[in-house]
Amino acid sequence: MKMNILVVGGSGFIGSTLMKRLLDHGHNVRNFDIAQSRSFGSLTTIGDIRNLEALTRAFEGIGIIYNLAAEHRDDVTPVSLYYDVNVQGSKNILQAAEINGIKKIIFTSTVAVYGLNKPNPDEASPTKPFNHYGRSKLEAEKIFTEWVGKSGSRVLTILRPVVVFGEGNRGNVFNLIKQIQSNKFMMVGLGNNRKSMAYVGNIAEFLVKAMEFEPGKHLFNFATKPDLAVRELVEFIRAELGVSARIPKLPYAVGLAGGLGFDLLSKACGKKFPISSIRIRKFCANTTVSTTALEKIGFNSPYTLHDGLKRMIGNLDENIYFEGGG
Repeated sequence: MKMNILVVGGSGFIGSTLMKRLLDHGHNVRNFDIAQSRSFGSLTTIGDIRNLEALTRAFEGIGIIYNLAAEHRDDVTPVSLYYDVNVQGSKNILQAAEINGIKKIIFTSTVAVYGLNKPNPDEASPTKPFNHYGRSKLEAEKIFTEWVGKSGSRVLTILRPVVVFGEGNRGNVFNLIKQIQSNKFMMVGLGNNRKSMAYVGNIAEFLVKAMEFEPGKHLFNFATKPDLAVRELVEFIRAELGVSARIPKLPYAVGLAGGLGFDLLSKACGKKFPISSIRIRKFCANTTVSTTALEKIGFNSPYTLHDGLKRMIGNLDENIYFEGGG
């Protein structure tokens, strides 16, 4: 059945991939974002999710809302922006949805709600976010959960993705690939820590499937299994790129001290650097999640993790997507 769908934050990396899939399925799709879409400019309404009036107008005639908008970088300032966008923005989305009688919402949260170095958490595991991004996303989850509980006809899907990568993205995985390619990568720690990762083609496929879910709340971690150790990821990328140069190694304590030094320098001069203590901590942490809930509903990712990495490495010059943000 053809649906009228609004993707909030559709100018970003995941949103652009999702919009293409939805259009391929024959749906009527629009985008609401603070940034123009490079792929779907004619389908985009420029607006801010902190503006309730603009949201309410954009929601007219819509049957399904995808909320992908977020402040998510590690270095957002002031930190109040995390809560203005991720929390108050979610409240605005729900108010606009109620005004327009919308009963189906799909919301992308984050595995950051669990915190670092948690032993393969599933959806029932305790939440203990370690940063403002994770805290604000967890607050938003609670707001959406309260909304769906008020009516037996509402449908809410909350997706907690791990780090997402793919063609056109300029995030952590892209930076890792480029550093290895240019022989500028340095391994901090032993590289035995494991990472759950998700290829964008797989997450977009699941988000399309989420349209079919019945009334109630549906909560899923999302990753493309199996997980890789950092050293395995680095070796795979090196092999795909044909890089043979030896990779220097740095003890974790030294790397963390360097990150703290860049934190102080950033605070002193007001400039943001690609190295920080939180990025060192995240790089060296075990960040794996269980995907049991996905397996229970029989979802099969169309691409393997290695498929996704090969596709990204083979298309490093793809158009850069805006991060989006609503």
